[in-house]
Amino acid sequence: MRYLVSLLFVFSLFSCETKPDYTFSSVEISPVFIDSLSIRAIEPINENMVWFAADKGRVGVIDGDTPRLANIKYGDSLLHFRSIASTKEAIFVLSIANPAVLYKIGVDGAKATNIEEVYTEKGENVFYDSMKFWNEKEGIAVGDPINGCLSIIITRDGGNHWNKLDCSNLPSAEKGEAAFAASNSNIAVYDNQVWIATGGKRARVLHSANKGENWEIFETPIIQGKAMTGIYSIDFYDAKTGIIFGGDWENKKLNEGNKAVTKDGGKTWKLIANGKEPGYRSSVKYVPETEGQGIVAIGSPGISVSGDGGKSWNEISKEGFFAIEFVNDSVAFASGNNRISKLLFKK
Repeated sequence: MRYLVSLLFVFSLFSCETKPDYTFSSVEISPVFIDSLSIRAIEPINENMVWFAADKGRVGVIDGDTPRLANIKYGDSLLHFRSIASTKEAIFVLSIANPAVLYKIGVDGAKATNIEEVYTEKGENVFYDSMKFWNEKEGIAVGDPINGCLSIIITRDGGNHWNKLDCSNLPSAEKGEAAFAASNSNIAVYDNQVWIATGGKRARVLHSANKGENWEIFETPIIQGKAMTGIYSIDFYDAKTGIIFGGDWENKKLNEGNKAVTKDGGKTWKLIANGKEPGYRSSVKYVPETEGQGIVAIGSPGISVSGDGGKSWNEISKEGFFAIEFVNDSVAFASGNNRISKLLFKK
């Protein structure tokens, strides 16, 4: 009898265990940089340093309270940047539209030591959207379709040289399918894998398990069919757990068919909080160290958070941003019109 009582006591202890609470109740927003720019690409280095790439040719780093800025021209034209990525030795920025120019900026802390043009592509339909690195040597950037497939360039030597994949090695893009340069987040990487989200007339996810050597494509239930519908952002917490977010830019309040999760590495997607807030968001990120339960989605309408893997959401700020990148489980940087801010999330 005493043994049975002991077992019941132990069982009751375990049954009373509660899951960690990953829900943020508020956010403290502190501007760290203000300028007349549209900033859609940020790359935090630590809690006090963030690089950015913006329109009007502006690239820079905010080091504490100190901004270091540069204007980049191609010929007589100021380039517009919406893609940024980093390795330990360099920052990479990639311009939209024609010509697309990718620069490697050597860095020493918060100082740029040199800048080098490492890739240029010209053409009427050239438009690059986002960029990520798997490791110190291998990186990938994606752009809108040309000749029937997404434009994908890859480096294997630390960003010194980039090669464009041939359409014969990629899934075909359908008419009206493209990618959104909204927040440098329609690419997600984890280990050797990469996922690329599309929008417009189709909203699908391209996937490679071997750093771009082979590709497959998956359907999603995200709203599609018009030029401004589809997936605007994708993120993966691990090899299996991912989220896609977007909606209809022309109807930002629409909250049906705009957010979905996967538990099998992107093969299948299930809508979450369908018909419930939030509506359109341009950037979504898993919160680090939250077991895939903490999520933040931001966009011009505001900041929304989930602590249960996307099942339920709360709006904690109406301040609008384009992009968000986390430094740790409570600190992130966000960028938008005319500013970069540091975000301190609180439970």
